[in-house]
Amino acid sequence: MKRIALAISLIVCVATISMAQKWNGKTLYSTNNSTATYLYDTTGTVVKTWTHPSSYKTGYSTYMEPGGTLVRTVARSGNSFSGGPICGEVQKVDYNGNVVWDFVYSTANYCTHHDICPMPNGNVLLIAYERKTAAQATQAGCSQNIEIWSEKIVEVQPTGATTGTVVWEWHLWDHLVQNYDPSKDNYATTISDHPELININYNTQKDWIHMNGIDYNPILDQITFSSHNLNEIYVIDHSTTTAEAASHSGGNSGKGGDILYRWGNPAAYGITGIPKTLNVVHDAHWIPEGSPNAGRLACFNNGGTPSKSTVDFIDAPVNGYVYDYTAGQAFMPTTYSDRIIGVGKTNNQGGSQQLPNGNHLITIGMSGVMSETNSNGTNLWTKTASGAVSKAYRYSDCYINNPAPAIPTITENSGVLSSTSATTYQWYLNGQAISGATSQNYTPTVNGIYLVRVTDDNGCVYSYSVGYKYSGAITNIFELSAGVGVKIYPNPTTGFVTLQGAFTQNEFQVEIINTLGQQVYSVKNQTQLDLNNLSNGIYSIHIITTDNGVKTNKLIINR
Repeated sequence: MKRIALAISLIVCVATISMAQKWNGKTLYSTNNSTATYLYDTTGTVVKTWTHPSSYKTGYSTYMEPGGTLVRTVARSGNSFSGGPICGEVQKVDYNGNVVWDFVYSTANYCTHHDICPMPNGNVLLIAYERKTAAQATQAGCSQNIEIWSEKIVEVQPTGATTGTVVWEWHLWDHLVQNYDPSKDNYATTISDHPELININYNTQKDWIHMNGIDYNPILDQITFSSHNLNEIYVIDHSTTTAEAASHSGGNSGKGGDILYRWGNPAAYGITGIPKTLNVVHDAHWIPEGSPNAGRLACFNNGGTPSKSTVDFIDAPVNGYVYDYTAGQAFMPTTYSDRIIGVGKTNNQGGSQQLPNGNHLITIGMSGVMSETNSNGTNLWTKTASGAVSKAYRYSDCYINNPAPAIPTITENSGVLSSTSATTYQWYLNGQAISGATSQNYTPTVNGIYLVRVTDDNGCVYSYSVGYKYSGAITNIFELSAGVGVKIYPNPTTGFVTLQGAFTQNEFQVEIINTLGQQVYSVKNQTQLDLNNLSNGIYSIHIITTDNGVKTNKLIINR
């Protein structure tokens, strides 16, 4: 998640900070269409200024990677698309002001705009308009004969000072639905039957979706983004290949590039009776690890109240890599789970960051006001810039001064998963942290997708591995033959094992075989096995019966 850490989350640096105090760090911001980026401390003192050439003005957002490198949008001149905020270019600028990467993504048919999301692997997610002709729109089932600027998301891997490779992409145009013309593409009788698709005839105009915020969740390997014009936030699967992202299957979710979750305006997918909660929305993101309520979705609601903008939080019904949904109803919850009211109102732009001590850094976009607010809504710090500020972020000194640890990799050996070396470890299964799994090695007990989070000696930033799909887990309930079941538990075991099943009513023998093929344990007609004399490791347990032959299963001893 890029809040604080560009998909590498910031750890709580001072655990004893009071909820009523400012969170000590440096605030980064750049006003739109300006040539300077600033780093301020909480006393209001400028501690660092980056000055950019006049032809490389800030387009929308600026972030910082661990170690102090800026990742910034650039309002490039000469783009074929117009409006705001059109960018077309992205840069990485080191702490000393040297441009280390300058990449243009702008042609007559596509152009980046609004937000970006630096990723933990050094790549960058870009939002881009994608031009569709009136003929293409009509064929897709649009009720209007107009050119449409659809949207796409691309992941770019820097390959040189000015070059990059698109290693993954997702096109909204591949996930449309319409009930206007059965002779055209994407037809369905009822829009509400397909919340995983976007209705091309809802609020259609040239700048139709107007994406403006994007974030990446490295634990779920998912992307969230916000739509100004449809008043919704969305979640899609990033674990897909590009081909799968264009389809309706594949990836961790099994749903390809379809919308996994959407929230804010049920009318956009044909659900009536529930009013929209979001009234012009920006800055969709997840609260990162290291901050309270980590994993919640958050967004900036420009029209949260009549007089003030709000930051709205949503406890999405995530279930592994998908989201619980009842057909024909709105995605839950029906209203926000929590809300922080900002210090002002902006009709456009704006964002927030959830800090490790529970405070919120809120940006009131067009007025350039940045404020730190505690959970009770009390304002603790304010800075007003001389121009619009799309987003501001606060970073710890440790984060600024230290690069992230190397991205860990996972290997498997004899049923044990191992991370490359780091200082601390946390393992996850299907998007959820495994309690107590904090060693370099982990022995899976169920099949699923595992990843590991690590820190370095400084302990102030996290890095996450990619998911590792494990399918070698032990099945502890099986059949000797039809109707004759066996249960072995616990497995893995620390020394004692119980056998259970109807087969125990007859003669049977149990043999334990090590990885060298040697028999290391043998007993007859016993259901309680004492294996404390055996070393830790992986064994085969053989159950031999007169009537049903031999059944073999894997057994792990792990003390």
